[in-house]
Amino acid sequence: MAWEDIGLADPRAISLAQDAATTYERLGSPEGELALAQCVIYLAVAAKSNAGYLAYQRATEFVKHTSASEVPLHLRNAPTVLMKHLGYGKNYHYSHDSAEGVSAFQSYWPDDIKPEFSFYEPTRRGLEIKIAEQLDQLKKKMA
Repeated sequence: MAWEDIGLADPRAISLAQDAATTYERLGSPEGELALAQCVIYLAVAAKSNAGYLAYQRATEFVKHTSASEVPLHLRNAPTVLMKHLGYGKNYHYSHDSAEGVSAFQSYWPDDIKPEFSFYEPTRRGLEIKIAEQLDQLKKKMA
């Protein structure tokens, strides 16, 4: 339930569920049952989203119907002089070096694939509200 039904709307749910299970395994009854009961309450009232699950399905389907493509040169590692000479890693933008921590203007898609869609469409619930805002900002920078 924490992954499939709640997903990214509240990513803490999976940790809480795992912690409750571990508590039950270590302490047994009745303390472990209390951990499970409180976890059930948390999961029941948590914001729900299957957007991550649907994105996974869309991406899997896309890959099934798309031929294998080359990794763009700018994304390829260049551990040798020859690879550098061939252009591997040229013009790569290290996301950690940008002010926002992302390289929104850099394409991660193979050169022969230019999708006009997004696999992931966040809901407007829970943490996905903030994720959606971040994606909106990135889309504006890419435009």
